[in-house]
Amino acid sequence: MEGPFWTTKPLDRMTTPEWESLCDGCGRCCLHKLRDDETDELSFTNVSCRLLDGETCRCSQYETRQIKVPDCVALTPDTLDGIDWLPPSCAYRRLAEGKGLAWWHPLVSGDPETVHAAGISVRGRVVNERRAGPLEHHVVDWPGRSPRVPRRIKKGPER
Repeated sequence: MEGPFWTTKPLDRMTTPEWESLCDGCGRCCLHKLRDDETDELSFTNVSCRLLDGETCRCSQYETRQIKVPDCVALTPDTLDGIDWLPPSCAYRRLAEGKGLAWWHPLVSGDPETVHAAGISVRGRVVNERRAGPLEHHVVDWPGRSPRVPRRIKKGPER
């Protein structure tokens, strides 16, 4: 029996709909990042792109985002290797590193709300860039690490 496409196909062989479905809707990639010119050190902020819907954690104008936000990165199998700022929870990063999708990923759970319930998404934790002020005042570390699973969330059957 063949498994789900993300376990049987390499990223560069996925169809566009398969590739797009890997996005878990966390919104972490839509947060502004700062990179130190001298050390190349990366810092995450809690400031979101103006197009990110803070409730759904999806781009409000996905199809035209690169026209409206020219520095929006198009994540593709070809560009994936050159992007060092994807969060460790990101499905694209996890699959590229040989890991599977997390239990809360909508393709695994069957529910797009599990990414929010598990504390992975940016829902309720971001400031829109139009209201934020200087990015340096919004440096946070949570987007760059995997969150702990809240106790009220159960990953599987009780033992």
